[in-house]
Amino acid sequence: MEYKIFGCKVNKYYTDEWLNSEYLKDKNGIFVASCVVTDNAKRKWLKFVKDIAKSETFNPPLTPPLNKWGEQATKIYISGCWAFKSWEAQQDFFEIYPELENLKWKIEILWEKPEELKKDIINSKETKTPPAHTSLPPQLRGTEGELKLKIKSIPQIYTKKFLLIQWWCDSFCTFCLTVKKRWKHYYRDKEDIVQEIIDFEKAGWKEVVLTWVNLSAWWLESTNDIWESRFAELLRYILDNTTIPRIRISSMWPEFIDDRCLEIFKETRIYPHFHYSVQSWSTNILKSMHRHYDGQYMRELLTKTKNLKRNDNVEISIGADLIVWFPGESEDDFLDTYNLVKDWLITKIHGFPFSPHTTWETVPAWSYPNQLSDAIKKDRMWRLEEIWEHIRDEFIERNVWKQFEVLIEVVKTETNWKTIWKWWTQNYIDVDNTNFEVISWNIKRNDIIIWKLIK
Repeated sequence: MEYKIFGCKVNKYYTDEWLNSEYLKDKNGIFVASCVVTDNAKRKWLKFVKDIAKSETFNPPLTPPLNKWGEQATKIYISGCWAFKSWEAQQDFFEIYPELENLKWKIEILWEKPEELKKDIINSKETKTPPAHTSLPPQLRGTEGELKLKIKSIPQIYTKKFLLIQWWCDSFCTFCLTVKKRWKHYYRDKEDIVQEIIDFEKAGWKEVVLTWVNLSAWWLESTNDIWESRFAELLRYILDNTTIPRIRISSMWPEFIDDRCLEIFKETRIYPHFHYSVQSWSTNILKSMHRHYDGQYMRELLTKTKNLKRNDNVEISIGADLIVWFPGESEDDFLDTYNLVKDWLITKIHGFPFSPHTTWETVPAWSYPNQLSDAIKKDRMWRLEEIWEHIRDEFIERNVWKQFEVLIEVVKTETNWKTIWKWWTQNYIDVDNTNFEVISWNIKRNDIIIWKLIK
C-alpha cells in the first residue's frame, strides 16, 4: 500500500503501525496521515486527497472493482489528527469537509491505531471514562488489556524507529487545535518502552527517536504539573537496560527540563541535538499563548544547554518551534524571539506564522484583538529565516573537518551508476557523500560509519 504523511513524527509512527497492521495487509489503496496544525496544513492534505481521488486508480474506465463485501476495493485510508476525536474515528468528518462528500465511497476514516480495529469493537465499545493515567484508553487496549508489542513482519518505513512514550496533552494553548482532536495526557510504562527498543534492536536496527506531543511530561498526572518531570528517570532507565547505540529526543516542552535531564543529556548515546517547543521568547506573548514559562526561564535553560560538556566533544545543536505574527505581537515582542535565535545560535528552526484556523474548526486566539496584517507576517518570517540560515551556515562551517558518527538512512544509485548515501550527523547536520570524506566502501542502509565533514 502506498502512503503519504503530513505533519509530525507522531504521524510517522502511526503510519508505520498501520502499514504493518493486520487490518490493512490485504487491502489496496493509499494511506494518508492528515495534519491540523495550521489552516495551510489542512489545505495541503485535503488537496492531496482530492487530487489522488481523480487518478486512474480510483477512476478506472470500467466498473470500479469491488471486494467480497461489495465495497470499493481500492480506497483512500485517512488517519491523523483530522480523522478522529478522542481516539475515535470522526463521525462527522464529511460534514466538516463537505468538499469530500462526493468521494465518500472512495474514503475510509481510520482510528488512531490499528489495535482499535478489532472485529466487532465498533459495535461494542467500552466505557468512555478515561482510565488511570498508567493505562491505555479503552479503544487502545489489546485482548489482554495491555499494549501489544511486536517485531515488525515487514521492513520499517524508516531506518530509525519513532518511539512513542506519551500520549497527548492537557495544556490548552490558545493557538493549538490538536488538543481538541486527541484525548488527555497518558504515558507508557518504562518497561513497555524498553521492551520495544529491545525488540527493535534485535531486528537489526540502531536508532530510536523518543517522540510524542509532550514527551518531557512523561509520568506526570497532567501536562500542567510543571517542574515535576521524571523524564530524566526514563532516560536513565533506557540507557541502563538497552544497548541501542543511537537515541534521539524529538521536540521537548522546556518547562519540564530540569538539571537532572541536562545531566543525562551528557551521555553520548543520547545525541546532542535538543529541540525545544518554545513558540516565542516574548514573556507577553507566552502569557497570551497560555504557556508555562517566560522569556527569562528560556534564557537560563538555553545557557545551561549550550554549556553542556560531553565526552564525544560534538558541538551541541539546538532547535526550536517558533510562531510569529501571534495576535498582539509588537515589534519588541518579535525582537525578543529574533535576538534569542541570534544570541543563542539556534541551529534549526521550525518556524511558521500564527494560524487563526478560520477554516473548519477554530482555536481561541482566532478571536483575539490586534490580529496582524499579512505584510507584517511575511516581513517577520523573512527576517527570522534569514538570521537562522546565517547561523546554520556558520554552524556547519565550524564543523568542517570534524569527525562524525553517521547512520546511513538512504542508499540510492542514480542513472549514471553513482551511489548517493544520505544521513544525519549526531548534531543534526543533513549531509550525504558529496560533502563527506569517503573512508569506507560497500556501504549499506542502516550501517554506522565514521566520516569527516568536508566543504
